[in-house]
Amino acid sequence: MAAMKIFPIVIALCLGVVSAGKHDIYSGYTTHKVSLRDRSDQDILHDLELKLDLDVWQHGFPGDVDSIVMVSPQNKDEFLNQLDKNEIPHSVDIEDIPKEFEEFDAKMDLWRRSRQRKVFENYPRHGEVNDYLESIAEAYPDLVTLVDAGLSFENRTIKYVKISTTNFTDSSKPIYFLDATIHAREWVTTPVALFSIYRLVENLRDEDRDLREGIDWIVLPVVNPDGFEYTHTNTRLWRRTRSYYPQVNTTCYGVDANRNFDVSFNTLGVSSNPCSDTYPSHAAFSEPETRIVRDIMLEYVDRIQIYLNIHSHGYYILYGYGNLTLPANSAQLYHVGATMGAKIDSLKLPEAGFYRVGNSGMVLYSTSGSAQDYGQAVGIPFSYTLELPGYGRGFQVPPEYIDQINFETWEGIAVSARLSRLYYNDRKKNV
Repeated sequence: MAAMKIFPIVIALCLGVVSAGKHDIYSGYTTHKVSLRDRSDQDILHDLELKLDLDVWQHGFPGDVDSIVMVSPQNKDEFLNQLDKNEIPHSVDIEDIPKEFEEFDAKMDLWRRSRQRKVFENYPRHGEVNDYLESIAEAYPDLVTLVDAGLSFENRTIKYVKISTTNFTDSSKPIYFLDATIHAREWVTTPVALFSIYRLVENLRDEDRDLREGIDWIVLPVVNPDGFEYTHTNTRLWRRTRSYYPQVNTTCYGVDANRNFDVSFNTLGVSSNPCSDTYPSHAAFSEPETRIVRDIMLEYVDRIQIYLNIHSHGYYILYGYGNLTLPANSAQLYHVGATMGAKIDSLKLPEAGFYRVGNSGMVLYSTSGSAQDYGQAVGIPFSYTLELPGYGRGFQVPPEYIDQINFETWEGIAVSARLSRLYYNDRKKNV
């Protein structure tokens, strides 16, 4: 969910200009670990994020988790001076970002060549994701329905699958709706969505049979395909969509899709700068991608019991609202979220952090226009943002961690599905 630094690379980012080295656009940029002592440090860093257009790769938690922040060479001195002025501990994390990214690319090339891997064991491109969805629907026609939801701004087909033993006709079954990659650079989220499909369809285990028979599923693996492809071909840290509205701005492309939903739109945690990574757009639901998510929610709102908007990174399970108000069922939201987090924590690697669960505004920072908040506002009882592990490498999660993240996250999803089904049954009894 973190936003990235814009000036002075904004022209290159917005126009899609790429220098001789694929990652040279980040020359001179560095990342820093910032140790937060209390909530006031958290607020200071968030203010600096907006003022200096910092790219916060990982939002830290006071006394426990360091923030990881990328800063431009132009703003580096002011950033560090402000930290020193407020006596906030910090240290250099990555000194040479282009080199780091080039090494990651080389590692990925070796990873892909080392052996044949399934689509969810890798970082697939958008075309590969759609190919997988098509193959699953073709192989399991009585279980999987492929939906062509519409086109992205750049005319890429956005597909999702519906998984149901009763073709979505049994209203006694709740729906679990999960999506991923609304922020383009968060590559590790896509395999989790694909692995969830795999476990429900191709590799159903006896202990999970209840998840397929008693729950219907909607899985949308890539919400933002234009931005997602752009991170592969042009700018690795691109976060936004790739829409273009010359009547608003003639140089900057895209908006923050996770600020584009019509819930307290354009009020908190956003920038008025059309080039900013937290720019919500000139109007709610200006993006075809967010309209697709909205339409799925509204079509099935009577049965969607849980919505999971998957992001990276930072070990968080968050719920509404971003304006620091709580839904009426906040105790139940915490119950399901904490159960999911505890299950993942029980399976985590020693070097991984523990998940924190809570209101997104209270745990991290205030926001508006998020998918999480919109789902809650329109009547989905359990609407969450899940922030996956980063293992200290920002958005370049080493590929050897993909299987672990898939496995542990799926187990958390399974627990949350079972628990939310109990709440759904109770909900239907009281109708």
